[in-house]
Amino acid sequence: MLDRRSLLITGGAAGALFALSPAIAFARAATERRLLFVLQRGAADGLATLAPVGDPDFERLRGPWAEQALTGARADSFFTIHPNLSAVTGLYASGEAAFVHATASSYRERSHFDAQNLIESGGAKPYAVRDGWLNRLVGMLPPDGSRALALAPAIPLALQGANRTSSYAPSNLPEASAELSERVSALYSSDPLLSSLWEEALRTREMAGDTQMRNLRNAQQTGQLAASLMNGAEGARIMMVESNGWDSHAGQPNQIGGALERLDAFLGAFRTALGESWQDTLVVVATEFGRTAKPNGTNGTDHGTAGAAMLMGGTVAGGRVIADWPGLKQNDLYEARDLMPTLALEAVLAGAIAEHFSLDPARAMVTLFPGRSATAKTGLLRT
Repeated sequence: MLDRRSLLITGGAAGALFALSPAIAFARAATERRLLFVLQRGAADGLATLAPVGDPDFERLRGPWAEQALTGARADSFFTIHPNLSAVTGLYASGEAAFVHATASSYRERSHFDAQNLIESGGAKPYAVRDGWLNRLVGMLPPDGSRALALAPAIPLALQGANRTSSYAPSNLPEASAELSERVSALYSSDPLLSSLWEEALRTREMAGDTQMRNLRNAQQTGQLAASLMNGAEGARIMMVESNGWDSHAGQPNQIGGALERLDAFLGAFRTALGESWQDTLVVVATEFGRTAKPNGTNGTDHGTAGAAMLMGGTVAGGRVIADWPGLKQNDLYEARDLMPTLALEAVLAGAIAEHFSLDPARAMVTLFPGRSATAKTGLLRT
């Protein structure tokens, strides 16, 4: 006999259920505006992503790496974009992408775990807040028929909290049969909560499209999948994607080059697949902290402080670098080793998101990033 208990504890049936929906719980947000947050886990080197070739101390600090930086496209007379960011460079040229440099969260130590907790929770200190700022953002938007989810096997901290959210990731398990889906639907039909969750799971699975495109190891296909889950009236309006491979303690040029190439492929595919919805979309790319200004003895860099973030989308006032450049002289570096932070990352996030969703910037700052003294930075979008 098939009942709720036997379905949930029987390995085969549970596996088939997981193949349809790895995690089920959705948030609602009545808006056509979309937000994609990409977290570069591992601390991306902002001086490699957007190189300050106009700084007279850059070549002294970076040595041979500075030569590669000169091969990138000019963002302006001072900065060049890494040559592996070809799609991002195209968006920058068309005014649909902007960079924010010398930015950092309020965290000033160098632990990945603590820094990632802070950038996801939005708290003033690591582990001071238990829910995530993206979850709190869901609560600021009018409830209706849209959703918030992470393209990940589990819901990351940024989306955890009182508001219902979800994660979705492709499964290597066999596809569940239509018969099993129908039986589960019938089984759950008398339970309002389970029935609602199950129907949402089926909708998400249908939106994910062709199983051949649901491969999180392929950056281009992941971008297409993310777009398919955000497009249309039933699509998610808030999404988080985790990008890995940024902790470049050794052999940085190849490692960072590969990570940037994958990120670029994801972003380019996402923009193309999103189509007209791009005009209502804001993409934010950020990392937990930057890296040291000077390479270490293993041709890499160590944990630093300030770095670079990216803003992209149809609402972005792009084609520019937003920075209060601190300089790279020894006395200008944070603790004589890191790029000095001059712009609060939380202020950038709160300001851009407030403009994008037509929220009050001060309220967004207090709600998303409580305990901060910074003011939300506005003027980042065309709105």
